[in-house]
Amino acid sequence: MGKRRMPDLYRAPFPLYTIKVDPKTGWVITAGGGGASKTGIKNAVHFLGLELVGGQHSATLLHSHDTDTHATMNMAIGGDVIAAGQDGRCSLMRFRQHQTRGKAKVGKERMESGVDNEQGTARRRARKGGKGGDGAAEAAAGSDVSDMKDDTTQISVYTIGEVQSDLNPQDPLQKCVRFSPDLSLLLAGGTDGHIRVWEYPSLKEKLDFKAHEGEIEDLDISPNNKHLVTVGRDFACSVWSGNQLAMSLCWHEKMPRITEKTYRYMSCRFGKVEDQKDALRLYTVQIPHKRDRKPPQCYLSKWDGKNFLPMLTNPCGTEVISALTVSDSGTFLGLGTVTGSVAIYIAFSLQKLYYVQESHGIVVTDLAFLPNTFKGQHMKGNYEAAMLSVAVDSRCQMHTIRNRRSFPIWLVLCFCVLMLVGAVLLLQHLFPGFM
Repeated sequence: MGKRRMPDLYRAPFPLYTIKVDPKTGWVITAGGGGASKTGIKNAVHFLGLELVGGQHSATLLHSHDTDTHATMNMAIGGDVIAAGQDGRCSLMRFRQHQTRGKAKVGKERMESGVDNEQGTARRRARKGGKGGDGAAEAAAGSDVSDMKDDTTQISVYTIGEVQSDLNPQDPLQKCVRFSPDLSLLLAGGTDGHIRVWEYPSLKEKLDFKAHEGEIEDLDISPNNKHLVTVGRDFACSVWSGNQLAMSLCWHEKMPRITEKTYRYMSCRFGKVEDQKDALRLYTVQIPHKRDRKPPQCYLSKWDGKNFLPMLTNPCGTEVISALTVSDSGTFLGLGTVTGSVAIYIAFSLQKLYYVQESHGIVVTDLAFLPNTFKGQHMKGNYEAAMLSVAVDSRCQMHTIRNRRSFPIWLVLCFCVLMLVGAVLLLQHLFPGFM
């Protein structure tokens, strides 16, 4: 732990704002860009293939999908669909995998057109000739059609729908987006303070209500779709049942030294409880509303995810938190900061387990744990957890937690029995009439 530069897993040619891992394919999907400004910085969604070789992770670019003048600031994955927040709209893009095998005849015109460069995935090699290879090579170079061997995975991305997710008249911007766990709903919040909910996949509008005064920072929905939790810049963290306010959370009611409106909520996430099937937790992050010369602590809170009673609050450092994520199992929490630091906490105790100060050069914009699917477990290898981070510095990094050594219960019991027998034998030796 401490201040050190982590090696880059991948570096994009544009600022990165969001990252997700597709649980089915194991692809890492990250996105960002320079927006509509004419600076020459492109806007795109990148699909990365993740590999674990010799205990080290590496990533290769499989496909780059251009998003024109719209930078993707946030996104959610539902099946094979990406819901991407681009300005004041949510664009729905379907991605598909195509396996190409055998030989393909590639025309000279297509090669010159740069189609393969746009795909970014073709690893082609010319068929080797036998005797007289030099002449064969010259003939191949001079022909309009060449035989190429293609065993690569091709990815196609196309837009299937779009909804207006923010109606701020000055500068519309979607701040957060989620699919409900059962993929029946699409939810988004933005700078106009409204929560908008659509039925999915029909995209028929279901709800549109004013949830906060000012920008919405984050939202999440419980696994049974019963409760929606929203966080706003108006110091509120609200629990909704449909469009009806069920309650407002107050994290500092048992902390008399913290006065009202000195902190605001930044993020919220539901998480499972390991080894408790029906239990649910809600995690929130609180950051100082104003920055002082001597930075105050930020706080991480844990709530019962069903009755929303506070369970535990711990300080989590003086660096302002910018991103929060929860592992699939609910065992770990990931935090990123505006100064580029990355940390992993134990969800049960809210204790810090891993920390790299200023791992990125600037604000961490998003985090994602590798999922507990077959693909995700394979990519974890001997690590108990592996988390990806992206930042405005265009870097994507991997942060890992090694398996914590534990002893089987039978081994512990055998050790206790041996200790007991040893103690009895010792007493018999020292005191022959003991037994």
